[in-house]
Amino acid sequence: MKRRTFLTGSAVAGATTLVAAPAIAQSMPEIKWRLTSSFPKSLDTIYGTAQTYAKYVAEATDNKFQIQTFGAGEIVPGLQALDAVSVASVEIAQTPLYLYIGKEPVLAYATGVPFGMNHRHQHSWWTFGGGAELCAEALKPFKVHAILCGNSGTQMGGWFRKEIKTVDDLKGLKFRIAGMGGHVLARLGVVPQQIAGGDVYPALEKGTIDAAEFVGPYDDEKLGFYKVAKYYYFPGWWEGGAMLHMIVNDEKWNALPKQYQAILTQAGSAAGAWMLEKYDSVNPTALKRLIANGTELRAFPQPVMEASYKATQDYLNEIAEKSPLSKKTKESHDAYMKDVLFYTQIAENYYDNYLLSKIRKG
Repeated sequence: MKRRTFLTGSAVAGATTLVAAPAIAQSMPEIKWRLTSSFPKSLDTIYGTAQTYAKYVAEATDNKFQIQTFGAGEIVPGLQALDAVSVASVEIAQTPLYLYIGKEPVLAYATGVPFGMNHRHQHSWWTFGGGAELCAEALKPFKVHAILCGNSGTQMGGWFRKEIKTVDDLKGLKFRIAGMGGHVLARLGVVPQQIAGGDVYPALEKGTIDAAEFVGPYDDEKLGFYKVAKYYYFPGWWEGGAMLHMIVNDEKWNALPKQYQAILTQAGSAAGAWMLEKYDSVNPTALKRLIANGTELRAFPQPVMEASYKATQDYLNEIAEKSPLSKKTKESHDAYMKDVLFYTQIAENYYDNYLLSKIRKG
């Protein structure tokens, strides 16, 4: 009797194994995607985030989900990443969504608007303040799904051939600048130029442009801007905490097992953390090298900051009046920023400023 029971139990277990194995296999299919980046391969932190993302996805799926990464221009130009994913020329892209504000102004908030939040506040708004949902609504016509994957932190203000002492010095300046910052500066007389990362140095070297901003010391040093422009300004008020995203074609996203969708999302968080940690590690030493090589560090004069802030508020208010979604997004963003800054000034800002005062005396 015991033997018969054991055999019956074994048979049931065997049958369960036979049923379960194919189910597990089906939940972990072999998939190969192509990822196009808006950045050149030479930028080992930004482009490296795409590589890190692909690595994490492969490791989490026992190499069943493979994502091959391509730099800007290898499949499509950097400024066409959204279009490529929208029509499924590629399955996924790494890009800052503010590059496409000509198609939908709300996408500026997906990366960060001028005089917007820093990286921590931006990510908090995206996750807990409704930012992800508002930007998902803006992306519906493009048939893509956005995954938060990285942030540059507060960026530098860029490289200039001449000093900027007054607002008048901005007039007629041909400045490579992406996103809404260029639209705002146009109101102050700047002639904004939107040029993909890999094409900025040649334009600055040839004099096609007078100034260029990109990210920060580490990337800017790699791109060689200090060789053709002497003055390095801060802060990049148009990118106080620029978020990056992986955008996935909707049809491809919806076809994935839920497990793979979760892995792609969590890989975005992990690779994004890697990006910020890397920048905090490499930017300080890069800035020291730039200064040692003759770079002259400058803060934007207060009158320039004030004029830029006013122009920003006027511009964002005008955009908000053009569509209900723009208005709703601006109200959400501004209310959240007010609350988080209220707390930050009490805790972190006071603490950081105290430590800086000690270090300067030290």
